[in-house]
Parts: sequence; structure tokens; C-alpha cells
Amino acid sequence: MIEAVLRPPVQAAEAFADDPAVVLFPSELAVVATASQRRRREFATARGCAHAALAGLGLPPAAILPGRRGAPIWPEGVVGSITHCSGYRAAAVAPAGQVAAVGLDAEPNRPLRTDGMLDVIAREQERARLAELAGQGPGVCWDKLLFSAKEAVYKAWYPLAGRWLGFQSADVVFDPDGGTFTARLLVPGPPVGGSPLTTLSGRWLADRGLLVAAVVIPAWPSAV
Repeated sequence: MIEAVLRPPVQAAEAFADDPAVVLFPSELAVVATASQRRRREFATARGCAHAALAGLGLPPAAILPGRRGAPIWPEGVVGSITHCSGYRAAAVAPAGQVAAVGLDAEPNRPLRTDGMLDVIAREQERARLAELAGQGPGVCWDKLLFSAKEAVYKAWYPLAGRWLGFQSADVVFDPDGGTFTARLLVPGPPVGGSPLTTLSGRWLADRGLLVAAVVIPAWPSAV
């Protein structure tokens, strides 16, 4: 499924159920030593996806430990992202020489839990556009997709900027037919390829009861 939203040079791996055969590095095991069994299974399968994605780049498995704000720490020369939700785990990686950052997020294809949450994540213009999208793309929970897209944007933003990006700091526009979206930053962005980052482009997919959003930021304009 993930190949629909991520293209080479990005390599990705996904799982729809936890894999008890995943072997973690001791340092990875230590991260979840006191966690619940459910959290340990989830963590292990997601790290297994990360190891498999690294293999897709021709690299050996490596311990992927959480860093600041829980962002994964990748081997030198690699950028990537990890996501997990009920019934799904995935990881994506890319060579840092070609890709500046990757953001990946998955969510159950269900509406946001409360109406108040939409006010938190969506700007007024975005709420108006969501209302227009309500009759398009049958089966797509557009409010949850907006949440997922903004999570993917943040995951791509944070390794480059090193600072928080609020939900209200990006304006997301979906193409319901093309399966793409753009996110216009409303705050100054970090430099990428010699120019400030102003807009991020992504792809989205609704399938198997899931929503997946992915953002890939090229290291320079013609890199990807």
C-alpha cells in the first residue's frame, strides 16, 4: 500500500499486524523495557519496518532510537520517518544526499473524535475546504486526513527546523482526484537547497480502512 505514496529514492516497509519474530537491538529493547506488552509489540514491528527499509537502501540494520520529541535517530547519511496506528506500522527512509526529510503518518479512516478537535487543527479556510470535499472521495474522512497530513508535515519539518510547528502554522490543500496535497508554511521555514522552505508537497491514500499521508522534501529542487 505504501508504494502508492512513496517513490524512489525513498524506500519503505509496512506491516498490517505485529510480527513476533522481529529481533531488536539491545538498545532498542531498553527503550520499551518497562512499557506495556502492546506497546512493545507495536514498537518492535515499527522498528522491524525501519530495519527492512534500511535494507532497501542497501544498508545493514541499525538501532533506531528516539531522540528529541521522540523523533527517530537515523544512521548518518539517512533521513526517514516512522508511523504506527491501530492495524498498521510503517517506516520510510531515503539517502540524505537526495532527500532532505521524509514525513510519514497513518491514521484509522474514522472521523476526529470531537468537533472541537477540528477547530484545533484546521484554519478557517481549511474548514471551508473540508466542507466542499465532504461529497467527494466516498469513504474518506477528510477531517482525519487533514490531521494526518499535518502530522506528516510536522515529521518532515522537525528534523530540519529543530522546533515545533503548530497545526495552525501550515495551510493544507488537498487534490481529491490526484491523491496529493500541498502545505503552505505560515511561519519562516528552514533553509533547504539554499532557499527557505515555504511549501511542502505530499501524497495521500485511503485504503484498507486507513489513511496514509507522506511528505518528501528534496535536498534540492531537482533531486527527487
